[in-house]
Order: sequence, then structure tokens, then C-alpha cells
Amino acid sequence: MAEVKESSFMQEDDKKPRVKVERKPGEPTPAFKGASWAALAIGLTAYLIGLFNAAMELNEKGYYFAVLVFGLYAAVSLQKAVRDKEEDIPVSGIYYGLSWLAVIIAILLMAIGLYNAGSIILSEKGFYGMAFVLSLFAAITIQKNIRDTQQAKDRD
Repeated sequence: MAEVKESSFMQEDDKKPRVKVERKPGEPTPAFKGASWAALAIGLTAYLIGLFNAAMELNEKGYYFAVLVFGLYAAVSLQKAVRDKEEDIPVSGIYYGLSWLAVIIAILLMAIGLYNAGSIILSEKGFYGMAFVLSLFAAITIQKNIRDTQQAKDRD
């Protein structure tokens, strides 16, 4: 049986050395950044498509859209306040408390709205709830990634 050289299976591209992208210490990986943006895009797209196709009145759609926007803003604001406090950056107690209160209110508004929505079946309620939570989590993660990347660049 004839021996086959290992290099004969290598393609021309494999022979070129790969260039490794250097990350700064503390900077999130491109994969984590991409996953965060993908999660936000998926959550928002699913939520908005569901809202667009929902058989509810326009004022109900406006309510759920406003709760989403409020929740996203509140989540990013809370992430900033918590992070600032952790890094000994001055944060007033009122801002910190309001950030927590805003996130809690946004989640409560979504939960109460879905609980009282008679025109939405249970599976749709779960769909909206999960898309909402995914979007909030992704917004927090993106804010964290942006801040970590900026801090890594500032260290140099």
C-alpha cells in the first residue's frame, strides 16, 4: 500500500500562516460581541414581528412597544449605574435607585399587560415575555461589551 504524504491533503490556503488578532486585556472576544448583537437582533425582530402581526388594537400594540423601549433604556441605565458603582465612579443614590425601579416597573408592566391581555393566547404571551427578556439581557450585554472595549483601548 502506498504511503500518502500528509501535505498532499493540505490546501494551498492551509500553508499560509494565520494572522492572530490580538485582543487587549479585558476586551470581549469578537464571538461574544457578535452573539450579543445577534441576541438583541433576534429578540427585537421576533418581538416586533409578533407585535406587527398581532390581532390587537393599535393602542395595545403601542403599549407593548412603549414597554419594550422603556425596558431597554432602563436595563442599559441600570447596567451603567451598577458598573459605575462597582468601579468607584460616583453614582447618586437617587439615580441608582431609579435605575432599579425603572427595570422593575418595565418588567411588571410587561407581566401585568400580558396577564390581563384577553385577546392573546397563552403561547403568544410566552413568546412576548421571552422576546422581551432576551432583548433586555442582550441590551445589558452589549452595553457591557462597549464599555469593556472602551476601557481596554483607554489602557493603552
